[in-house]
Amino acid sequence: LVIEAVFEDLSLKERVLREAEDAMPGDAIYASNTSTIPIGSIAAASVRPEQVLGMHFFSPVAKMPLLEVIVTPQTAGVATATAVAFGKRLGKHVIVVNDGPGFYTTRTLAAFMNEAGYLLDEGVAIDVLDRALVEFGFPVGPITLMDEVGLDVGAKVGGVLQDAFGARLAPSQSLSRVAASGRSGRKGGSGFYRYDSPGGARRGVDDSVYALLPTGVHRTEISVLEMQQRCVLAMVNEAARCLEEGILRSARDGDVGAVFGIGFPPFRGGPFRYVDSVGIAHIVRQLEVYHGRFAPRFEPARILVERASHGRRFY
Repeated sequence: LVIEAVFEDLSLKERVLREAEDAMPGDAIYASNTSTIPIGSIAAASVRPEQVLGMHFFSPVAKMPLLEVIVTPQTAGVATATAVAFGKRLGKHVIVVNDGPGFYTTRTLAAFMNEAGYLLDEGVAIDVLDRALVEFGFPVGPITLMDEVGLDVGAKVGGVLQDAFGARLAPSQSLSRVAASGRSGRKGGSGFYRYDSPGGARRGVDDSVYALLPTGVHRTEISVLEMQQRCVLAMVNEAARCLEEGILRSARDGDVGAVFGIGFPPFRGGPFRYVDSVGIAHIVRQLEVYHGRFAPRFEPARILVERASHGRRFY
């Protein structure tokens, strides 16, 4: 088993794959640790595409408990089983998902973070927004997470998903402007927050960043409930689309992936348990309200509408 973890660039990944295959035994499995690039695109460069899959680890790898294994229609069963077994040997919770841009975890997290970016566009204060989502149960707020992941990485992911899904997953002006300014987040010592040094301790909001945002220093008062609903509903709706499209194999995998991989509040059970607990019909009504205000970002997933109309749950 060979695991590649180079930068998110398809041409680079293709080159590394070809070089690795020259040195690998014929029965070896090749896994790409990518968070956005479809595995089918990488496998197209392989002489043995049935032995190519994705193994998406989460940062920091030593601490994050999830492994997302991504398979294509060509991936051999033995390759999938080997990747899953290896992940379990590492002590990871493993989910297997089907191929597609952003797979499951990156795609749903992008919807969540994009909506946070739109709230910044409207003038919500950075720390107020982060605090609202921590109060909902996330371990950190979305803006803190953007700084941790890296604004340059977020911009690259955002571009891939916008190309794949259009306006529904288009990044906000705030995120695009701050990334374009050269700020990279904590690793570079400058992002939405201030840091002691590159990779150092956080020292509060960097007020100079507001000059880059569409509303400048102007503040908009939006209720904590609306901030929470918009970010969470964006994530939940995208998770439902992933199940509808067959990216996810089950609602259970979606909940395990969200809780262990992207910080969905464990006590809420994951996106699908959360929808069941609140009521699918209620979730659809909320989505329709926000869809009326912010189309096309909140158009309810068909699977939610259908289950609401028939009174069906995910569990």
